[in-house]
Amino acid sequence: MDWDKLRIFHSVADAGSLTHAGETLHLSQSAVSRQIRALEDSLDATLFHRHARGLILTEQGELLFEATRAMSKRLDAASARIRDSEDQVFGALRVTTTTGFGTLWLAPRLPQLYEKYPDLNVELMLEERVLDLPMREADVAIRMKEPSQADLIRKRLMTVEMRLYASEDYLKSRGTPQTLEDIANHRLICQNPNAPQVAVSAALVQNLMGYSPKSTLTVNNYFGVLQGVINNLGIGILPNYVTHDFPDLVRVLPELENTEVPVFLAYPEELRHSRRIAAFRDFVQDEIIARRRAERSLEMHK
Repeated sequence: MDWDKLRIFHSVADAGSLTHAGETLHLSQSAVSRQIRALEDSLDATLFHRHARGLILTEQGELLFEATRAMSKRLDAASARIRDSEDQVFGALRVTTTTGFGTLWLAPRLPQLYEKYPDLNVELMLEERVLDLPMREADVAIRMKEPSQADLIRKRLMTVEMRLYASEDYLKSRGTPQTLEDIANHRLICQNPNAPQVAVSAALVQNLMGYSPKSTLTVNNYFGVLQGVINNLGIGILPNYVTHDFPDLVRVLPELENTEVPVFLAYPEELRHSRRIAAFRDFVQDEIIARRRAERSLEMHK
């Protein structure tokens, strides 16, 4: 098959429009259309259903798009490895992690990364779904569970505990719970126990729901939970990594034990020598070390 025609087909399939693909490729709509028809003639197959709202892939088109998508990811990986042979750290770095960790811990620390590597272009993909690193859906991941995919380099970064927090103003107005039974007199802010999240957090939510809190607010990520807590709405279930950046939070029922959640950084084996990956990995590790030192210093001065 003609590589140039495949490139044009991939762009059209990705955009769902001849016009949008032409804009991306800097070609006229008629030129793109001719290339697609020539490819269909060479394959003796119809690749798109054409209608007023755009283009939809046929079954044959889906098969070809799956192949070109895999090719595109492999070419991206090869391009990244070639760029990584340079001394400087620059270019795109796709990072995936959970919404909570990405918004509450990682994003506020990125200025330190950009200060050191101003030509780096980080794309943060924040979602609970585990992206496929070997298939290059992302370059590097930070997850609250050890990745099970093969051909990944993984490093344990730290552990996280789920705890109860509230604002001082909320506790002054509603009182501080002394026992788990006191939860019945308070509003609980948490993730829905059925939402995608680590099992430890879901188990804690279910346990506390058993004490029939007076009212609840469920949010599908910890950023929303935190906003409810700092705005005096109730007692929130939050990961303990938020305490460094939000020191005014008051821990509630500190005797409540919770299993530690491991945090892992992972990236594909083929990016072992990537300078971008190494720069990001070292940045994250340095920030974690700085956090631990700050926590120890705080404990010593209490």
